[in-house]
Amino acid sequence: MEPRRIVALIVAAGSGTRLGGELPKQFAALAGKPMLAHSFAAFSSHPMISETIVAIGAGQEAMLADAVGDARSVTGGATRRESVRAGLEAIAADGGADLVLIHDAARPFLSAEVIDRLIAALDTDPGTVPALPVADTLARGIEVLGETVPRDGLWRVQTPQAFHFDAILDAHRRWPEGEDATDDAQMLRRFGSSVAMVEGDIMLDKVTYPADIAAAEARHAATLISRSAVGYDVHRLEVGEELWLGGVLIPHDKGLSGHSDADVALHAITDALLGCTGEGDIGTHFPPSDPQWKGAASYKFLQHAASIITAKGGVIDFVDLTLICEAPKIGPHRAAMRAKIAELLALGEDQVSIKATTTERLGFTGRGEGIAAQACATVRLPVAGRPA
Repeated sequence: MEPRRIVALIVAAGSGTRLGGELPKQFAALAGKPMLAHSFAAFSSHPMISETIVAIGAGQEAMLADAVGDARSVTGGATRRESVRAGLEAIAADGGADLVLIHDAARPFLSAEVIDRLIAALDTDPGTVPALPVADTLARGIEVLGETVPRDGLWRVQTPQAFHFDAILDAHRRWPEGEDATDDAQMLRRFGSSVAMVEGDIMLDKVTYPADIAAAEARHAATLISRSAVGYDVHRLEVGEELWLGGVLIPHDKGLSGHSDADVALHAITDALLGCTGEGDIGTHFPPSDPQWKGAASYKFLQHAASIITAKGGVIDFVDLTLICEAPKIGPHRAAMRAKIAELLALGEDQVSIKATTTERLGFTGRGEGIAAQACATVRLPVAGRPA
């Protein structure tokens, strides 16, 4: 049998004015990266999702690229319904799909398990939604509390909502012009199709107001575990080489020799970050035998390691670096190095520590033959099974 084509459509075209801030909420920072990037990564990494498309507002292409990199997008409309319709029509123009999952970018923490449940439910129903039972007491009233409303049989409906593609496209095309819709599932029900419910996830609660950011951050923090790892590197000092340390070019009569620019400080931090991910070391990702890395700037290695942590939904908490050498003196350059490392890792300077020591003229560093660096990094990564 031909594999099913399953497309994810993320709706991210709103202005997000209720959240405040300079950026629309879907591009605002949440748990270390733009809000949209969380659900985009969840869909993009899921083995059953063929393609992920983002419906954005006019002129938001640059923000989308900054948030998720290279991604297919369509320009949405003035309402959510119009944005979804634009996305569905774009999918149809490409030959359609078997299934489509429609998701709000303001529900960032999407797990693979929810995606699995939704896709499985479409074997028997043309539509399905994740939902959680209402737990709070419900009551009518304006300013003054009125009578309570029975909550038996009431559910909180979330996204993504999943559908047979042809069925939801038909519902959108038949929907009366000018009439708004609560969500896509209600549109499908309007025309006689059944919509199943699967177990939702508290992590999918919507981010709408400023207070929701703190609540979402707290929920995400509860899914993270702390890891620490160390990195160590050594490079030889030679006449005629430039001396790069911590991303800063330092005046000296000798420089460090290596296949790249030999920035021993950034190499040690890179290995510490990679150690936290359990994904090898700097030589695994950037082998010295590969000519493309000859003379390469070491900040590229550092940012690659950081990007692995970000892609996993992790957060870098702290980096501690110790440089071991007789010369040059590190003190005059410490502030510049600290600022540069913080900039490269998108950290505050108070999250970066730089120390220096000597070996009392013992060993190769004591003889001025080279510089050594030792780094320790502390990061938080998602617990297995939780969304990134």
